[in-house]
Amino acid sequence: MEIFRPRLTDHHGIHKSQADLDFAIQFFDEDIPLYVDPFLLWKSPSMQDQSLHTAITNSFNHLNFLIKKGRESEAIETLVNLSECPEVGLGVSKTRKGLKIGSKQANEILNLFRDIPEYSQFGFTHFELIQLYISGISKDRISDIACNYIKSFLIDYTIEQCEINNIPTEGVILDSVYNYQSNSFDLNQKLFLPVNPRTREPLIFTPKRWLRFNPWINFEDYFKSHCPRDEIFNPNEPEERVKVLNFNRENYGVVEEYIKYKDKTARDCQNDPLFSQIPVLSAKRKLNELLKLNTGKEDGADMKYEDLSADLLATLFYPHLDFAQTQSRTESGRHIRDLIFYNNRDVDFLDEIFTEYDNRQLVIEMKNVQKIDRDHINQLNRYMQSNIGRFGVFLTRNPLPKSMFTNTIDLWSSQRKCIIAITDDDLKLMVDVYESKQRAPIEVLKKKYIEFRRSCPS
Repeated sequence: MEIFRPRLTDHHGIHKSQADLDFAIQFFDEDIPLYVDPFLLWKSPSMQDQSLHTAITNSFNHLNFLIKKGRESEAIETLVNLSECPEVGLGVSKTRKGLKIGSKQANEILNLFRDIPEYSQFGFTHFELIQLYISGISKDRISDIACNYIKSFLIDYTIEQCEINNIPTEGVILDSVYNYQSNSFDLNQKLFLPVNPRTREPLIFTPKRWLRFNPWINFEDYFKSHCPRDEIFNPNEPEERVKVLNFNRENYGVVEEYIKYKDKTARDCQNDPLFSQIPVLSAKRKLNELLKLNTGKEDGADMKYEDLSADLLATLFYPHLDFAQTQSRTESGRHIRDLIFYNNRDVDFLDEIFTEYDNRQLVIEMKNVQKIDRDHINQLNRYMQSNIGRFGVFLTRNPLPKSMFTNTIDLWSSQRKCIIAITDDDLKLMVDVYESKQRAPIEVLKKKYIEFRRSCPS
């Protein structure tokens, strides 16, 4: 049974939400838009994390040793091989495929050891500083290099998490795994790891506590708050990245002061969650905006309704339902948008709709209309096929008209399909519950379902 935007856990029937797991759940078709930030390992209270950061730093500085021994080609080859780590599935690629850096760019990085005396003599403390010197090096490269240096640990971590969560593994061959003791690659490693069922390629997990949208040390932050732009640029010229990079290579002290500042403010460096609920105040504000909208499409009211609803429900249903995506489709020339959630089955109601209606995901069709009519119900009915499940939800402004509610009862009696509606009043109640923290907003949806089943013939 195909599902939208499939994840590893959904494929294997692991009914745990992202909030319940220590690692970031991988998608099969695309990357997770987060990155391993080496600084989080450096500042971690865990001796394990600190040791891994030391391993990353020492391994990177070993490239300086190779240069001094006249083994430049070996250093270049090592850096090129480290620059892409597709198994971890981090970044913004829609295909989970990336490209390694070229020899020319690798050599530019290695030149930092040659051109800046401090790095030649003492090496790097935070290797992600290379972003401030080399064009084309950004958070994805930093993350991939870090992951490749500690891939051996990540492999063990992945195997452990698979055992804990009963995730199946298969025999795979990894082209190379960096060996910290020998500072070289162990080739063609035979291992048992989880795989992408579509490509059979191996997957490697990363702990959530290491992930950020942007590294703590990054070019944009440096340029905005620490780069002495008035001294570098003619005010009448456009500010160009390459000028900053050149300036940094010639002014090590400025970069060093930036690093000292980032070290001092390390307590503010926290991992970014894969999903963040909006604050209560924001939820109430969005609800008020939604309630003021007119029904219909005039002045883009339908699109505003859908956008506000997506933000609200993604927060209100978390963590019991992980938000998957907003899905667009067309029925009979009509443009329809749905909200799709992963069904984690962690409460009795969600387990019941999985068992009774085969819903591995929950689909909510948004309708900014005065009243739901027969065509709307017929559309949703046709949509509730094997890949969706036989439980569907309308998000609409008002309760179903009596005749339409009777229609949904008949649909349940004849085909065991369930359609319920969430209204403006239900959204108000969900936001109130979200604010009070006394109960979970998902219970409002459960209440609507119980009311529907009580109306069905026994």
